Amino acid sequence: MSENKEFVKEITKMEDDFAQWYTDVIRKTDLVDYSPVKGFMVIKPYGYAIWENIQQYLDKKFKETGHKNMYFPLLIPESLLNKEKEHVEGFAPEVAWVTHGGDNELGERLCVRPTSETIICHMYAKWLKSYRELPYLNNQWCSVVRWEKATRPFLRTSEFLWQEGHTLHETQEEAQEETLKILKIYEEMAKELLAIPMVSGLKSEKEKFAGAEATYTIEALMHDGKALQSGTSHNLAQHFTKAFDITYLDRASKLQHPYHTSWGVSTRLIGGLIMVHSDNRGLVLPPRVAPTQVVIVPIMQKKPGVLDRAYELKKDLEAVGIRVELDDSPNYSPGWKFNEYEMKGVPLRIELGPRDIENGVAMVARRDTLDKNQMELEHLPEMVSELLEDMHQDMYHAALEMREEKTYTVKTYNALVESISEKQGFYKAMWCGCEACEAKIKEETGATIRCMPFEQEQLSETCIVCGEKADKMVYLAKAY
Repeated sequence: MSENKEFVKEITKMEDDFAQWYTDVIRKTDLVDYSPVKGFMVIKPYGYAIWENIQQYLDKKFKETGHKNMYFPLLIPESLLNKEKEHVEGFAPEVAWVTHGGDNELGERLCVRPTSETIICHMYAKWLKSYRELPYLNNQWCSVVRWEKATRPFLRTSEFLWQEGHTLHETQEEAQEETLKILKIYEEMAKELLAIPMVSGLKSEKEKFAGAEATYTIEALMHDGKALQSGTSHNLAQHFTKAFDITYLDRASKLQHPYHTSWGVSTRLIGGLIMVHSDNRGLVLPPRVAPTQVVIVPIMQKKPGVLDRAYELKKDLEAVGIRVELDDSPNYSPGWKFNEYEMKGVPLRIELGPRDIENGVAMVARRDTLDKNQMELEHLPEMVSELLEDMHQDMYHAALEMREEKTYTVKTYNALVESISEKQGFYKAMWCGCEACEAKIKEETGATIRCMPFEQEQLSETCIVCGEKADKMVYLAKAY
């Protein structure tokens, strides 16, 4: 299909300037706007509706696994932040501080939460008394602030929306089981809701969360070959529970420190959604997460019976659980509407005019492939439901194929250096586990170890950097 000139004017081609393409897409499709404070975005209704669908999916999964929602304060006393050394060092450069209440200087600085481990642990220490109360399975939906130097809407903002789960357990084994259980929920959400395939695995010591025993991650690959850390689950062991003196009487009436996990995903998932699926015409949204799954555009709507039949069709589609809009605005032509809804990524468009109604058919256009087919009105709700399911699967497999095409295996350091300078993507390589080798890769190529995947392969016997014995296969990539 030929490129529509209007789209070429409005959206930069991703092949020409990927960063500008991304900015054009989010602005032209009305997802966000910039606020007066750098790095703080206004999420507009269309963008927020995507986040709500992610939120609803995860909230249901969390509750099914026994978790309950709570809310903890936005402001955290500096003394609490300082209780866990690794944690405060990891977040210190990004912390925003409140120093005054009105005109009065505060006796102690308050940080705007960059994450909530410290305040939550302070409260858990107050509450927990006995092993009978465990496990604590809590989650909160909130915003956090990390004062970023370079920002980009959704991907890296100074304030972002997220959920953060915080659980306590009797044993390290239970905490580890929880950590991996949540990571699996994240991976399934990416596949089943966002149609994004993930590589999941363990972060290196250097890349793990500040204060964690172990950090597990799901990593996605974008159109431009860069990786995006899309969710993390941390086994915090007893690091925080000891620092905050969280204790309980165990089954033998002895004082013990519980084992702790934390985990989260954020609005950066929307950035990943855009950069995995969208194209030079604008957004392409998988049907299950799209705010509107179907838009009906009446043709020659002033003709008798057209709008009546269009509204009847809308009702029929809604009856089978489809999120549908009907655009009967008289201010824009059908052609303008076609372009608008294509740009906004609505999965299916139904065109319905007098001749279609007379023939008992409608024209249905797919956003992902741009294919158009005639369908019988009588069976349209069932056929549209099936088509939306097909689209989700097709988009997942297209994203998986894109990732596989941009996944390379390297067995020598020179091969990595030469290849990554020409083409970005996931690079599978062997690593000895040494931080010096990891640092060299980052310094000389700009790539980082994204994770040690659960699905290991023995590509060779030696580390690509130092040549020493290696038993860890890692995914390397440049990342957002």
